Amino acid sequence: MARYRTPACAPADVRIRHIAAHDWGAIAALEDRAYADRALAEGRAALEFRGRASPGTCFVLDADGAPGGYLLALPYPAFRCPELRGAEESRHATDNLHLHDIVVAEHLRGAGLAGRLLARLTATARARRFRRISLVAVAGTASFWTRRGYRPHYDVAPPAGYGPWAVYMSREAGR
Repeated sequence: MARYRTPACAPADVRIRHIAAHDWGAIAALEDRAYADRALAEGRAALEFRGRASPGTCFVLDADGAPGGYLLALPYPAFRCPELRGAEESRHATDNLHLHDIVVAEHLRGAGLAGRLLARLTATARARRFRRISLVAVAGTASFWTRRGYRPHYDVAPPAGYGPWAVYMSREAGR
C-alpha cells in the first residue's frame, strides 16, 4: 500500500530573509537531516562559505522565529558547478546564478514553502540581471525541477560527489 504524506500547514508567521550569522547552526542541522543518508551533506564550514560568496542571493525561511529552511545560490559560470564540500576562493563574474542548495524542514514540507523560496530566488536573479539559473538535481529530483521550468543538460557531467543520478539543469531567469 502506498504511503501518503499529509501536506503540512504553513506556520502562522513565515518570512524569507537574508541569512544572519546566528542562523548557520540551524542551517547546518537542516542540511545534515536532509542529506546525511545520501552522503551529500557538506557541513557547516562549506555552507557558510557558499553564503559568504554571495550573501545577497542566499536566504533563510524563518518559520515562527526559527530557521525552517534555506536556499543558497551564488554566481557561477553556466554549464559548470562547484565541487561539494569545496571552497573556491575566486568569485565569478557571470550572468548565471547557480542554485547550490535548497532545503525545507520535513515538518514544513507540502505547504508551498519551497515554491516561495524559489520565487524569491527568481525575483532576485531578475533584479540582479542574471540571465540563467542553474542547479544540479540530486537523488532523482530531476522531475521536480523539470516541473519548475528547468531543463536537463546531459552533456554536462556534475562532479562525482553529487552522486550517480546527478543532472545539471538550467532555465532562463526571466521566465
